[in-house]
Amino acid sequence: MPYVLRTRAGQISALSNDLLEGYEWIASDDAELRVFIAKSAGMIDHLSASDLDMVRVLEDLVELLVQKGVILFTELPESAQEKVLRRQSLRSDLRNDLDLLGDD
Repeated sequence: MPYVLRTRAGQISALSNDLLEGYEWIASDDAELRVFIAKSAGMIDHLSASDLDMVRVLEDLVELLVQKGVILFTELPESAQEKVLRRQSLRSDLRNDLDLLGDD
């Protein structure tokens, strides 16, 4: 049973499986609910794509700060170092694979 929270204008603003304060029941096949879910899914897709872009920005930022001596790579938490090194290795492997394809 889905419950929704509405704005003052009556538009769905949140969804819950539980009845919470301010929420009201809505039929699971309600057209307005389907539109809200579809719109939310689209926003999640855009957010995920944005997250991928931000990962690259952060990678470049870390690299720049290390190159300029603002931070030492070893000052990053060990788990962060491992992730950065893993991504650098994957990027290097990808570049090498693409270079091999270009030699044909």
